[in-house]
Amino acid sequence: MEQLGDLWGRVLQTSAPLEPAATIAALVVAAAAVLTPVWRVARHAVTLVHEAGHGFAATVTGRRLSGIRLHSDTSGVTVSVGRPSGPGMVLTLLAGYPAAGLVGLGAAWLVGLGHATGALWALLVLVVLVLVQIRNWFGLWSALVAGGGVFAVTWLAPADWLPLVAVAVSGFLLLGSVRTTLELQGARRRQGRSRRGSSDADQLARVTGVPGALWVTLFLLAGTACLALGVVLLLRLPLPWG
Repeated sequence: MEQLGDLWGRVLQTSAPLEPAATIAALVVAAAAVLTPVWRVARHAVTLVHEAGHGFAATVTGRRLSGIRLHSDTSGVTVSVGRPSGPGMVLTLLAGYPAAGLVGLGAAWLVGLGHATGALWALLVLVVLVLVQIRNWFGLWSALVAGGGVFAVTWLAPADWLPLVAVAVSGFLLLGSVRTTLELQGARRRQGRSRRGSSDADQLARVTGVPGALWVTLFLLAGTACLALGVVLLLRLPLPWG
């Protein structure tokens, strides 16, 4: 019980606001992970959150989640069973690309409230929930590495490091959400109209009749909005409606 109390105390501990210069430095690190060759490896984390978004939407809309696969080329697949059309299928397909931005925004909100450690533990819970749904070896390895990394930081790192890490992770997810959407449209453009069909946007187009380009635009608007609001929260700037 004492160890459980210590763990809960770690989760709930608050941290003092970072200086703006420290926050900006952490965001620069996040940007480097997204805009440099590091992205080829770091992108696996965004894929994990992307598939978590599909899985969460499938579960809350009443579909049966069959499993998640994460692949070495940074792609992923979430399989759910239910009607091949209708609101549940639309929301399940829709949830993937905005997921990283929304999770990053949630982390930014917690950091802004002084709960940087809580933000990291929330991310760890998300990884564990994905882990139990993984159905391939690379996905298992990828989720274990992600979860182990987050746990090691939250348990072993000095307390004054945690806000910096939380800001960097939040910024990475916010920027990563936008980059993956831009990559999606780039891939669709290279494939040409006749060869499209497997992306979330193209599946949504088949299910709804709304062109895939409009779905990509919606993903990009959602990711950009999350990024803008997340930066405002992390830098503790006044909210436009405040």
